[in-house]
Amino acid sequence: MDFAQIDFDRVVFFERARKDAEAAYAKNPLDAENLSQWGKSLLELSQFQNPADSVQLVKDATSKLEEALLIAPSKHDTLWCLGNAHTSRALFLTDMDSAKIYFGKATQCYQQALEEDPGNENYRKSLEFSFKAPELHAEIQKQIQPDAVGRSSTSNAKVSKKKKESDLKYDILGWVILAVAVVTWVGMAKHHMQTAPSPPR
Repeated sequence: MDFAQIDFDRVVFFERARKDAEAAYAKNPLDAENLSQWGKSLLELSQFQNPADSVQLVKDATSKLEEALLIAPSKHDTLWCLGNAHTSRALFLTDMDSAKIYFGKATQCYQQALEEDPGNENYRKSLEFSFKAPELHAEIQKQIQPDAVGRSSTSNAKVSKKKKESDLKYDILGWVILAVAVVTWVGMAKHHMQTAPSPPR
C-alpha cells in the first residue's frame, strides 16, 4: 500500500469520525468523549488541507476540545490533544510573539495532561518538545524569511527555496498531528469495541 492510499484511507476514516461525532453531538451535546473525538478528527483532517483551511480546522478542533474540557476538565487525552492543536496553530504563525502565546497554552495543556496521567510517555515527550518549540519555530521562520542579504536574485530560486521551507514546516506539523492520529485511532477502536454488541455464547 502506498502513502497516497494510506493518506486517502486516513482522510476517509477521520471524515467519517467527524460526521459521526457531529451527528452524536446533535443528540447529546454534553458528551465530552464525543466532543473530544470530534476535535481530534478535525485536527487530523487539518493536515490534508491548504494552509487557510488547515488553520480553520485547527481553530474548529480547538473549540471542540475546549468544549469537552468544560464538561470534563481532567480528561487527560483531551488536554493533550488541545496542546497539539495550540502547537499546530503556533507553527502556522509567522509572528513570534503570537506564536509564543500558543506555545505557552500548549505547554499548560501538556503539563495538565501529565499531572492527570503521570506515567504517559507521549505527554512527557510533548511537554519536553513544547519547551523547545519556540526555538524551532524561530529557526523555521529564519529559513522562510532570510535577511535581504541572503536572498537569491532569481525568482526561481526564491520559489524553490520557499517550497522547501514550506515543506519543512508541514513535515514538522505532520509529525505533531501524526501523534494525535495514533492516539485517536486507538481511542476510537477501543470505543467501538466497548459499544459493539457481545457475540452470542
